[in-house]
Amino acid sequence: MLHGIDVSAYQSSAYDTDGLSFVFIKATEGRSYVNPKLAAQTKTGRDAGLVVGYYHFLWPGNLTAQAEYFVKHAPEKAGEILAVDWETTGEGTHASNAEKDSFIRKVKGLRPNNRVILYTNRNYWLTVDTTSYAGDGLWIADYVSAGHPRIKAKWRFHQYTSDPHDKNVADFADKAALKSWAKKGD
Repeated sequence: MLHGIDVSAYQSSAYDTDGLSFVFIKATEGRSYVNPKLAAQTKTGRDAGLVVGYYHFLWPGNLTAQAEYFVKHAPEKAGEILAVDWETTGEGTHASNAEKDSFIRKVKGLRPNNRVILYTNRNYWLTVDTTSYAGDGLWIADYVSAGHPRIKAKWRFHQYTSDPHDKNVADFADKAALKSWAKKGD
């Protein structure tokens, strides 16, 4: 298993990259928020030779505008990954299955050279999701042993803890395999 983390404005721009193969960085949320540390956090990951991904926290409604906002602000580079973060908003709402699917498809259309994946937690995957559509791959949050999420679906990334920060593993043989997949080689 490859190890990685995900970061947002709550984490340092100079996060520790020792032992990591990848990082996901929060880029945007809705249609009005951009992570103020996005550029610096991207530089840290790229300078360390990590596979870099960006995620958008999805709100219900205005999906085309959200997708356009996300790709406008997420750095564009071949071999980097885009993810949609589908969970409950601070207002207690969430995008519908159709909205989640539409957003993923829209981002794939806007960025055809990047992998686009779904991030969601185990509860959403098992009880909210009705389409099982995850774009190019599933990034599942389930706080159990690394690499053993309690789902039957094929997953690519597993967030297994948030203590002291979000830690993840990736289901690839090695970093070269992850890079090849991210570049749409596999």
